[in-house]
Amino acid sequence: MREFFRRLRWRRALLVTGLLAVVGLVPYAWTVIASAPYRYSADDVPTTPVALVLGAGLTRDDKPTPFLAGRLDVAADLYRRGKVKVLLVSGDNSTVDYDEPSAMRAYLIEAGIPAEAIVADYAGLDTWDSCARAKRIFGVDRATVVTQSFHLPRAVALCRAAGVEAYGVGHDTLRDRTTTTLYLYFREVFASYKAMWDGVLVERDPKFLGPQETGVTSALDH
Repeated sequence: MREFFRRLRWRRALLVTGLLAVVGLVPYAWTVIASAPYRYSADDVPTTPVALVLGAGLTRDDKPTPFLAGRLDVAADLYRRGKVKVLLVSGDNSTVDYDEPSAMRAYLIEAGIPAEAIVADYAGLDTWDSCARAKRIFGVDRATVVTQSFHLPRAVALCRAAGVEAYGVGHDTLRDRTTTTLYLYFREVFASYKAMWDGVLVERDPKFLGPQETGVTSALDH
């Protein structure tokens, strides 16, 4: 009898653990399912007015990291294909000595993208802020989000939650940076908790708002 109850407790523990694991994956499942119909290759993505390029860090000499350079290369390719007309580069410029958007802009200009087709958002401190500001500050209603493939479900889901008719194209780093990319796929499970909180449960205001910016509209009219 004692053995029976010991086994019963063990089975209950396994059941509870399994249920907690399932519940714990709900936010990640939301990002994957909500974004699934809107993730494309560069060949197949619908044409949109704007590509929203999300920041991904700078090197010590203030150049885009390899991950960020990959995103910018994808965005430049979309522009050359005629898939987008304006590139909105959104990143962190919260301190005077760290300026992601300016570095992104310089990289794109060096790659041959016209300066007048690039607009910078200097307060894209995280994915939600970039998406919400694209909608609320820059007036973007329809866009293609450009980021790494591991980040794409969260980015597209958040931009759509912010009211942008968003599609997404990802830069795949799995072959060239396998270990880091696998870690970042794993990290997305935990990042999705904040994503669901920001974009679904509370619809948090971006850290920085401010007046409407006309940069995107002006670039589209150029």
